[in-house]
Amino acid sequence: MIPAIDATRLHAPDTLQAMHRAATETGFLTVTNTRIGRDGVDAVIAAYLDFFRLPHAEKARIDMAATGSNRGWGAPGAERVDPTANPDYKQVFDMGLELDANDPMAAHGLKYYAPNRWPEGMPAFQATVEAYYAQARATALDLLRALAAAIGQPSDYFDDKFDRPMALLRGNYYPPRPANAGARDFGIAPHTDYGCLTLLATDGTAGLEVQTLDGTWEGISAAPGTFVVNFGEMLEMWTNGTVRATPHRVIGTQAERVSVPLFFNPNYDTNVAPMGSGQTILAGDHLSKRYDETYLHLTKA
Repeated sequence: MIPAIDATRLHAPDTLQAMHRAATETGFLTVTNTRIGRDGVDAVIAAYLDFFRLPHAEKARIDMAATGSNRGWGAPGAERVDPTANPDYKQVFDMGLELDANDPMAAHGLKYYAPNRWPEGMPAFQATVEAYYAQARATALDLLRALAAAIGQPSDYFDDKFDRPMALLRGNYYPPRPANAGARDFGIAPHTDYGCLTLLATDGTAGLEVQTLDGTWEGISAAPGTFVVNFGEMLEMWTNGTVRATPHRVIGTQAERVSVPLFFNPNYDTNVAPMGSGQTILAGDHLSKRYDETYLHLTKA
């Protein structure tokens, strides 16, 4: 059973117990009553649908395959999260944090703080996505503060490590599963997320499946306004395995589906080596390795 928590009670003892169980056992939880209401989720999903329904040629003008970053549109087949599967058949739109050119961290801009790429003639799309991005980052930090307390760290442990986060907001569009799809075809193949915390909004359509401790797959869905949260490989490493990164996938159904994950990752230069190990592993180096294995345009570079 995946724990469910109420964001208005994040630091209540029972909530921290549920957060601890999510972190150490299931790797997933759901959360309600966050900073982002149902209206905000509905608006951003509608905005992404408007974009994904543009003609191919319009989206191709901002195809991230023409860049060295993950900003803009990603076509179907542009990613392969599982090397034993076919490229994922979904399409995506990615944006992230932009830094002032004088910020020292801007030197890492090619992949992690790159300029965003927006479709022409859609100012409302950009405004809606940027507003949601700001709210989602604040919500994710709220959750990290509760997580820190749940695993025995000061509640502000993560704060200064996320003031320039490598936070990637993505719109996923899963079309109906292709008629000729086989066992190696997925909307997104089985994988664990690469970073720290993922805050996922959905349109309520089923499709996401989580691998349980006994190896079976369990569907998880949430109505718009209820968020699915999971933890990634970086946080598992950083916490010496206390926090669990859980495999998940989307096979796809006959219904289209839109989901909006925020991949909330720390500043590029944050040391995410196991706590107390004396080692140094930069968050940016960890993500670089995983991104280069996933984005086919970076793999080919």
